[in-house]
Amino acid sequence: MNERILVCVAWPYANGDLHLGHLAGAYLPADIFARYQRLRGNEVLMVSGSDTHGTPITLTAEQEGVSPTEIIERYHAHFLESLTGFGITFDLFTHTDTENHWEVTQDIFRRLLQNGYIYRESTQALYCSHCSRFLPDRYVEGTCPFCGYDRSRGDQCDKCGKPINALELIEPSCRFCEHTPEVRETEHFFLDLAHFNQSLLDWLNTKDYWRPNVLNFSLNFVSDGLRGRAISRDIDWGIPLPVAGYEDKRIYVWFDAVIGYLAATKEWANITGQPKAWHAWWDTDASCRAYYFIGKDNIFFHTISWPATLMGHGELMLPYDVPANEFLTLEGQKLSTSRNWAVWLPDYLERYDPDALRYMLSIHMPETSDIDFTWSEFLRRNNDELVATYGNLAHRVLTFAYRKFDQRVPEPGPLAQTDQEILAIAEATFDPVADLLNGCKFKAAISRVMALAHEANRYLDNAAPWLHIRENPEKAATATYVALRVIDSLKILLYPFLPFSSQKLHTTMGYEGNLLGDQYVESFDEATRSHTALRYRSYLTGDMWTPSNLQPGQRLNEPKALFKKLDAEIVEEEVARMRSQGVTQA
Repeated sequence: MNERILVCVAWPYANGDLHLGHLAGAYLPADIFARYQRLRGNEVLMVSGSDTHGTPITLTAEQEGVSPTEIIERYHAHFLESLTGFGITFDLFTHTDTENHWEVTQDIFRRLLQNGYIYRESTQALYCSHCSRFLPDRYVEGTCPFCGYDRSRGDQCDKCGKPINALELIEPSCRFCEHTPEVRETEHFFLDLAHFNQSLLDWLNTKDYWRPNVLNFSLNFVSDGLRGRAISRDIDWGIPLPVAGYEDKRIYVWFDAVIGYLAATKEWANITGQPKAWHAWWDTDASCRAYYFIGKDNIFFHTISWPATLMGHGELMLPYDVPANEFLTLEGQKLSTSRNWAVWLPDYLERYDPDALRYMLSIHMPETSDIDFTWSEFLRRNNDELVATYGNLAHRVLTFAYRKFDQRVPEPGPLAQTDQEILAIAEATFDPVADLLNGCKFKAAISRVMALAHEANRYLDNAAPWLHIRENPEKAATATYVALRVIDSLKILLYPFLPFSSQKLHTTMGYEGNLLGDQYVESFDEATRSHTALRYRSYLTGDMWTPSNLQPGQRLNEPKALFKKLDAEIVEEEVARMRSQGVTQA
């Protein structure tokens, strides 16, 4: 029976281009998972979008002297290009500055307020007398009270990951004028997280299949005792509070952004002409599993505050799994947008193929610990594994078959024991890889598939059909046929990870059409806000996660290399480029 799988992916702030960390942390693992589930014939909905309401947006706008809208439109368009370039198959990638998102967010706020889970309280906040305004959390920097990091933000520490009240910062300063802010009183609305403390603890204790780092962080945080957290701010950018008398305040972005998963599902339902379809993905009695792909700095918001919001609503489904990734570092240093120490996705796509990076980040994914990306390792993985192991296997078999067997899959003779063994190994690879993918263990999954590629190379070297083509053409035909079937299986096994080369191989082997579906950008005119969004349409109706059934006689297309071998000089060139564009850390 087909399953319904909701794939929710972190919302990037639309204040700068996507980089390597975004891809490794959330978008690539989500896409691998969604592609696999679609191959199984499951009903998949993958949603996210640009986060347009965070203070990173207004910070960038103020620094550039432009409006927040200009920043949003610029980087949302860049996001769509980067996500399309890397083949990240969102059924809808929208943004939070839509009428739909505002309406859904305000409805959730009203419901929680009506149910008694939001309360008002006078509180203290930091005010910069030099700038004449209250300072949103990200407008404040200081020393983290938990780990001592001296450049912590006022909402969360980048080093230890703990959420922070800006008032807790040691020696806080205004990010704009660097003056020390003063403490003033203001009134805000709070989500009563303390009310859900025991419910969250009970729920988390059922999640023994979660990644240990995610579960332990969440359990430890809730076990320490939760307290109310402000969900409004003294700013003029964002979603207005739907409460009379508070028109000068806005809903805080951490409360608004996670609601985007629900809002995006409703938007998808509306634009596909089935406005009630969202219920099948969100109702508490819906037959659906929801997965949230995020980086570890967002664990709190997805395993504690968002579940509390869903509990407070009462009729919406809680997350099934939150497979958060750890951080990806770059050449031994922390990725930093502000310091321009990053590999930007648009920049990468100008020089390299997407599958090369998809492979590197899949087999080098920071699933349970921080992982360092280096250009030397990228070069090695590309040349020694993609090109030499998998690409060379496919190219030499396809080229031999195309040239020696009239551009067709050859008719085999009786299969020898070694032929049967390699086909059995290929068939036996599907179930364990499926188990790993279902468990969001992507690094182990692609390693298992590459082990099959190594076995196929050993088989081919021993069978050596090129040595038998003249004196024993049947033997050569049999070995070539068997190798083609293994490659055809590898195409499916690697499709979630390497969709571009798998599609290329699919076409070369004589199959017609796209393997899975179409990705495209679509424009909408929603009330007073027009916007563009990334869409995906799947063609699958059945289970394609099966070993090859390649038939003799199928016509082949002229083979071309799947991957490009890279020159060793790129390592020095790329590191030099990074150092010239950014400021390295001490």
